[in-house]
Amino acid sequence: MMLEPAMHDLLKQVPSRYMLVNVVAHRAREIAGQAEEEGYPLNEKPVTLALIEVAHGEVEPSEEET
Repeated sequence: MMLEPAMHDLLKQVPSRYMLVNVVAHRAREIAGQAEEEGYPLNEKPVTLALIEVAHGEVEPSEEET
């Protein structure tokens, strides 16, 4: 099974797997909350969208996640 985005791409953006879980979970909650507030459906799961954002360098760990 091929995972996209690849783990090595994700770890280029976030230094550890533990921090990656925290960053992705936080961003996924933001995405889900925003979609619910604005009333639009998501074509992908919030975690998938958050992983893609991290892989593209659009999300960085905050102080509380480090």
